[in-house]
Amino acid sequence: MARIIDSSTGTRRTIKLSTDDIISIVQEYQRLSRGLKHLEEIRDILENNVLYLPEG
Repeated sequence: MARIIDSSTGTRRTIKLSTDDIISIVQEYQRLSRGLKHLEEIRDILENNVLYLPEG
């Protein structure tokens, strides 16, 4: 599970991903971008989809 590590400066937080989290994101990326060949198409698809990780 993803683990959020709070920043002491109050800026962006760090998210620590497990191996399973990374595999899950890669699989979802592959599913969403299947058949697309141009970077702009892939970027558009990813911008219009939300990828979730469970917080641990």
